[in-house]
Amino acid sequence: MGKHNEFGKEGEQIAVDYLLKQGYKITYRNYRYLKAEIDIIAQKEKILAIVEVRSRSSNFIENIADTITPKKIKLLVMAADHYVTEANLDVEVRFDIITILKNKQSFEMEHLENAFFHF
Repeated sequence: MGKHNEFGKEGEQIAVDYLLKQGYKITYRNYRYLKAEIDIIAQKEKILAIVEVRSRSSNFIENIADTITPKKIKLLVMAADHYVTEANLDVEVRFDIITILKNKQSFEMEHLENAFFHF
């Protein structure tokens, strides 16, 4: 596995640990539906958070959260709709982004709730 993939998995684990500390229950990791993949599905009370994790190991000029394309958002919405329908859930769905920036041996993390809306 390449260093890029290893860091991506490490970033997802950091995000999971953070969500658990915030009182979320992780209901699914790497949920796949057709061409879509949701990194983390987490629930806290009646809110189902669909979480996209973005990790970088250097300071890019571009905001990490801005790297999520409209196509990716549509795929996330489609997969979330399928998950909620299949599980017959009565929840409010929220789309979040967790960004993780690694500088040397430290990590900076930001949790953006309601990062985008349905298209």
